[in-house]
Amino acid sequence: MFHAARALLIRDGYREKSHYCVSRYLEYTYCRKGLMSTGVVTMFDSYREMRHQTAYSTDFEATKEEAKEAVKDAVSFIKELERIL
Repeated sequence: MFHAARALLIRDGYREKSHYCVSRYLEYTYCRKGLMSTGVVTMFDSYREMRHQTAYSTDFEATKEEAKEAVKDAVSFIKELERIL
């Protein structure tokens, strides 16, 4: 999802400096114009936070069901970005 979101920034002539900034860019640029729902960005943010936990915490575990749900959400997120691109 992160790299798909980066594609919008790159297309718009920007370079990301952090995962958090990508979320704020989507929110500011695309949600405000009505091109993307805030729910999509909220979902992206929740996975951004989860990614941070998995990368920097030793006690994070995801279930098989959570992993399947993440893949399903990623597919819908990418479809949303493809629609914008």
